[in-house]
Amino acid sequence: MSLETAPKHIKLAVDLIYLLETNEVEPEDVLAALKLVEDDFKHKVVQRNKQQ
Repeated sequence: MSLETAPKHIKLAVDLIYLLETNEVEPEDVLAALKLVEDDFKHKVVQRNKQQ
């Protein structure tokens, strides 16, 4: 599978990995930040589902 035909979430993951590695962000900081991002987006999904 090429990146051009990959699903959106794969493309996003590749972009995020590139961004974080290019900026030499420490892996521990990445993991802590990703936990916050995951919690935030889970909350947004719950809120969106309540509105439907």
